[in-house]
Amino acid sequence: MKQFINRLDSSILLKREIPRKDDFRGDYFRDTTAIIHSYPFRRLKHKTQVFFSPKNDHICTRIEHVMHVASIAATVCKALDLDTDLAWAIGLGHDLGHTPFGHAGEQIIRKMRKGKGGFNHELYSLRVVDHLIGYGKGLNLTYAVRDGIVTHCGERFEQSITPEQVEKDLSAIKSLDRYPSTWEGAVVRMSDKIAYLGRDIEDAIQLKVISREMLPEECRKILGTSNSEIINTLVEDIIKTSRERGTISFSDRIIAAVKVQRDFNYTYIYRNPVLAGYQRYFERILHTLFGYLEEIFTRYGTDEEKYREENNILAVRFGDYVRKMSDFYESEDNGFDNLVTDYIAGMTDNYAIESVSEIMIPEKMEDQFRRFLLGN
Repeated sequence: MKQFINRLDSSILLKREIPRKDDFRGDYFRDTTAIIHSYPFRRLKHKTQVFFSPKNDHICTRIEHVMHVASIAATVCKALDLDTDLAWAIGLGHDLGHTPFGHAGEQIIRKMRKGKGGFNHELYSLRVVDHLIGYGKGLNLTYAVRDGIVTHCGERFEQSITPEQVEKDLSAIKSLDRYPSTWEGAVVRMSDKIAYLGRDIEDAIQLKVISREMLPEECRKILGTSNSEIINTLVEDIIKTSRERGTISFSDRIIAAVKVQRDFNYTYIYRNPVLAGYQRYFERILHTLFGYLEEIFTRYGTDEEKYREENNILAVRFGDYVRKMSDFYESEDNGFDNLVTDYIAGMTDNYAIESVSEIMIPEKMEDQFRRFLLGN
């Protein structure tokens, strides 16, 4: 007999805003294909996970992280006789709303949004898949996938998760205290922690932020000392313990070690002075972009041609975005208060850096100086 059963009717879990005919892929795998073909998913390959290191191919990027989460979740779901297609879709889509520069970027944008609703990438990921992809159209995903995305919060290290087996108004969720409606969503939420706990250690060692010998002895003995060992330990434990307890759960011994390792990571990795130094750099970039885009939108509004007068590609692209999204903001978003945040949050690390450089010294100006100096 199947142990983990979703109590919500399939008519709710498979519901889309716009009904679609069935096809041979199945509903959840269709959502997966929609996600991987979207622009925000493609941009994840140039977004920071923890360490900003764009020239080091061995450091985890955001796109690698979501693939790790999806593969771990699918493995656990397969062992628990759950829907692996649903796990893949939620896993690949859960971080589509992440900002440039990882959690540092998220914290900076949250401060800039103080008094305007704040900013959380979990809630913002739902906004991306519901509205921002396709210039206001969204991806028209199933309820179950959307629910897993908006409730995926991976920063809380719960020992066990039981789904909220009720239908929620997902667009009305404004905080991170809600849990998924499906067992698969609960697995993805746990897999998020499994995916980054060990990988962040590997990246920190690769960049010589910490050494392997610094890892707590208790964690080395119980969890392992490498990413692969930690993932294997946690996946085997969550499968075994979930079967025993009837909820998605870690054992007492493992969760105790996980919390020790988490505290170590926060102390020696996430709060490391190296990352703190980068945060000041990221603040200057994001504040500069925010101020500039707010200024030119106040000046030009929806007049796309006016943005060309700025003589830089950022302004031109932003003007194009304003034109394509104006109907959405005017008719569905109650105005343009979120416009600049939406545009900046969608940027890759490199695009944000290049944009700041361009508005400080536009490429056309460099060309003019070059021609002047060369006498051309």
